[in-house]
Amino acid sequence: MEENDTNISKSSKNVTAEDLGVDEIVYDAINVDVIGFGALNVDKLYKVGHIAEIDGESFIKGEEESPGGSAANTIIGLSKLGCSTSYIGKIADDEEGDLLEYNLMINDVYLTNLIYAERGNSGKVLGFVSDAGERALYVDPGVNDEIRIDEINPLNVNACKILHYTSFVGDSFNAQKELLNLLTDKIVLSFDPGMLYVKKGVEELKEILERTDILLINEGELKILFEDYYKEKLNLSDDDSLSFRDLAVNVRNDGIDTVVVKRGSVGAYAINNKDEEVKIPAFECEAVDTTAAGDSFNAGFLYSYLKGYDLAKSCTIANWVASKSVQAIGITGLPNLEELEEFIEYL
Repeated sequence: MEENDTNISKSSKNVTAEDLGVDEIVYDAINVDVIGFGALNVDKLYKVGHIAEIDGESFIKGEEESPGGSAANTIIGLSKLGCSTSYIGKIADDEEGDLLEYNLMINDVYLTNLIYAERGNSGKVLGFVSDAGERALYVDPGVNDEIRIDEINPLNVNACKILHYTSFVGDSFNAQKELLNLLTDKIVLSFDPGMLYVKKGVEELKEILERTDILLINEGELKILFEDYYKEKLNLSDDDSLSFRDLAVNVRNDGIDTVVVKRGSVGAYAINNKDEEVKIPAFECEAVDTTAAGDSFNAGFLYSYLKGYDLAKSCTIANWVASKSVQAIGITGLPNLEELEEFIEYL
């Protein structure tokens, strides 16, 4: 590629106390395992017979309201597994904001990094879940998209072990990119782009991808984000195809230490810079709601990463956590630490 072309090779930055505007970096300010940074939404889930196509109809069989957001689901999953957690997100002074704050609080997520808006509305997602567990989501971001870098305390962020990024609809994406310049090298960045960010393309995501240590992405998103990029980089024709493994290997070779491909009911594939490469089958179960399956998988994987488990064990645990989650609505099926430890005994 030309010199000015996009390249996602891993970058690093040795942030100093001067960069942060302090005399000394204090790493135990709020010492948590994982901080999530993503949208906070109240999910209003409607149970339907099937997801209606264009000009089609379906009938609502029931409804349920629950707090959500991709990173929030993962953070709560980690908290239930015994990890210390905090969250960078923004809520308004409304009923939805109260519910979102309460949900984090009762799940032992530290609220130190939560941002409170003086006006506006908190985020909402209208979701339709079919009998088969399929879903269709519609997002009203509200104040989620108003996060500014000066509302985030970089000292708190640099006191965690893992910083987990997920997507925003709008401008808070810029705050995520700006925060990267304030991270020390010791922070592990986990990134689940979701379809919202995948549609931005590699060029727009370049800054985040360059700093990413763990990429958590589903198979379809991996193909959309990277296939054309690597076809051009490898001088392949439009008729050539790249498998999910081809793409994951190239992403790993370009500097992302660990690439995890979530493959739904098939299971998971992962590769890292320690020459580990695994395909782990999913656990058979009856899916009630797949809305938080990927987020729950992330929780299981990041828990395992913190424990230092190898890729095979990490993906097995992640698949198991996801399988527990999909058997209930939202994140109500997330397992606790006692259940996980009982499962691990049988591995």
